[in-house]
Amino acid sequence: MDSVEDSTPVDSHSPPASPRPQSSTHVPLLLPLLLLLPLGPAWQIAAQRCPQTCICDNSRLHVACRHQNLTEVPNTIPELTQRLDLQGNMLKVIPPAAFQALPYLTHLDLRHCQVELVAEGAFRGLGRLLLLNLGSNRLSSLPQEALDGLGSLRRLELERNMLEELRPGTFGALGALATLNLAHNALVYLPAMAFQGLLRARWLQLSHNALSVLAPEALVGLPALRRLSLNHNELQALPGAALSQAHGLARLELGHNPLTYTGEEDGLALPGLRELTLDHGALQALGPRAFAHCPRLHTLDLRGNQLDTLPALQGPGQLRRLRLQGNPLWCGCQARPLLEWLARARVRSDGACRGPRRLRGEALDALRPSDLRCPGDAAEEEEEELAGTAPRAPPLVPREEDGAATPCPRACVCAAESRHSGCEGRGLQAVPRGFPNGTQLLDLRRNHFPSVPRAAFPGLGHLVSLHLQHCGITELEAGALAGLGRLLYLYLSDNQLSGLSAAALEGAPHLGYLYLERNRFLQVPGAALRALPSLFSLHLQDNAVDHLAPGDLAGVRALRWLYLSGNRITQVSPGALGTARELEKLYLDRNQLREVPTRALEGLPALLELQLSGNPLRALQDGNFRPVGRSLQHLFLNSSDLEQISPGAFSGLELGLQSLHLQKNQLRALPALPNLRQLELIDLSGNPFHCDCQLLPLHRWLAGLNLRVGATCATPPSARGQRVKAAAAVFRTCPGWAARKARRTPTFRLGGRRTPIKRRQQEADKVGKKRGRL
Repeated sequence: MDSVEDSTPVDSHSPPASPRPQSSTHVPLLLPLLLLLPLGPAWQIAAQRCPQTCICDNSRLHVACRHQNLTEVPNTIPELTQRLDLQGNMLKVIPPAAFQALPYLTHLDLRHCQVELVAEGAFRGLGRLLLLNLGSNRLSSLPQEALDGLGSLRRLELERNMLEELRPGTFGALGALATLNLAHNALVYLPAMAFQGLLRARWLQLSHNALSVLAPEALVGLPALRRLSLNHNELQALPGAALSQAHGLARLELGHNPLTYTGEEDGLALPGLRELTLDHGALQALGPRAFAHCPRLHTLDLRGNQLDTLPALQGPGQLRRLRLQGNPLWCGCQARPLLEWLARARVRSDGACRGPRRLRGEALDALRPSDLRCPGDAAEEEEEELAGTAPRAPPLVPREEDGAATPCPRACVCAAESRHSGCEGRGLQAVPRGFPNGTQLLDLRRNHFPSVPRAAFPGLGHLVSLHLQHCGITELEAGALAGLGRLLYLYLSDNQLSGLSAAALEGAPHLGYLYLERNRFLQVPGAALRALPSLFSLHLQDNAVDHLAPGDLAGVRALRWLYLSGNRITQVSPGALGTARELEKLYLDRNQLREVPTRALEGLPALLELQLSGNPLRALQDGNFRPVGRSLQHLFLNSSDLEQISPGAFSGLELGLQSLHLQKNQLRALPALPNLRQLELIDLSGNPFHCDCQLLPLHRWLAGLNLRVGATCATPPSARGQRVKAAAAVFRTCPGWAARKARRTPTFRLGGRRTPIKRRQQEADKVGKKRGRL
């Protein structure tokens, strides 16, 4: 998320304007001196009150106290402060009225402060606050009055906490809020009226939680909501009744949920919806009237599901884009109505045929209905025999009554309506049996199964998501997942696994997400991964992997996301990643890499995000990222002990790089990077820049950027705390400064002798110095 410093400033709630301490030479000298008499001492007091552990910019009313191990909010922060940055401290508790002495605050950043509790009334008195960032803390709940007093708040960041529930009324005092970010928490349920009072909220972010149930009235009271992000959750069925309460939605994101079917009976009715994403789920079938009550739908994203056929959709008359890539589409005669509808409705699609063999790989929108043959054709029957092993979408999950007849194991809970079964934390010594046949989500977390035996989950052929975290598992026996042909999500985090065999995983050929964080792996289980041809996301964070070797990823050609954060990796060999040509995200942060693995990045033409922060890199060399120059958009190099960056380190990234993170390094200098024309975010905060003439090119480049970058001078003492971007006085005496000014200053001949440009610049500098002294 953008830092407080990067947020759009809003001046509507600023304190009343008061004269600045420096006077202007355009008015008589006496007048500004008289004006300064009553206010000068107040400004001096404000400067004197700056806490020793903070940097106070009184001209901009900003105070930064980052990473100072503070356990409470300093009590000597100037009262007129508008922006306060406290991220990276150890506050743990925000007590009542913690900021009452700072009534002019508009931006408050409390990220990474280990906050576990926000007391009721913690922010009372902050009636001008526009942005509050509480992200990346340890909050598991919010008291009902914790956010009282924030009537002007426009943006609230609560992402990456541990929130498990939301109490109705928690956000009731935030009538001006436009954006609420609750992503990356542990929410499993949204109660009725969860967001009551958010009358102006336009974007609600709930992605990367564990939501499986939304109460029918969970989204009531959000009349201005235009965008809802529910991707990466555990929704087994489309919560149409709840979603339809947000009548004004224009964009709805539901990707990466284990949905298997959606139809008109789900009750989705959103008259203003323009974009709907249902990508990378478990969809096996779609009803023809699934979106009949979304008449303005323009874009429908169904990529990466298990659809082998699709009906002609009825209702969304404005649909123009249908995304079907990654589905096993069967281009037989049953697809003719789809093709005819696509042509008639002028809908663009991007899917490709998985079969029959003669059409395999053909683009759907390049075919004519006459190209599609029926099984009765002799030629087609021969093709069917040859392609009989091609993956086909299985039949629909049985209806509720089919699975409800099977009894639930003792000590477990089986919900027929949601098709969830669970025995979390029951002290079980073995995997229980006898779950309903229609179970789609099985939660066995926090038990004790040292071993998962062969055929441990009989009769669960419809299972989509299996949770086995915190079970002390040391081994998955061969055939442990037998019969789980529809399994998409397997959670084995926080166990004691040091290896996996292909035989153990062979029963789940459609597995897309494998979570192995915090186990005991010394290497990537490459041989086992060959049994998972559909693997999309592999999570191996916080293990003991020390290197990546060629062949480790040989069997995962569909892999898009690879997470290896927090291991002990010292080397990534050339070719170790080359087989994963679809890879989009590569996380190698918090390892022991001493150099960028440039040669290993070859063969990754789709890489969008590269995370290398927290490695002891120290230096970047020319061309370090050239192999991924055509695709890379986000590069993380923060907290990497960087002391030196070569001028050509980022060559090749000119056309695509959007964000560059270089904060919290040891950079005293940095070359200008004018070729990175697509940058939308660059973070240089937390570096000890030495602001001398060698830094002039960087200053010039930053001054031309319409971005907040966070770069401040650490030395010399006279420049400490000044922004590199704005510190013109620091660089004014540097060679080349006058020439630069001269190029910007037009010359005019007014009849008399022309004053030389350089002398006029020197005279202007003298005038500027006089103004400063006044």
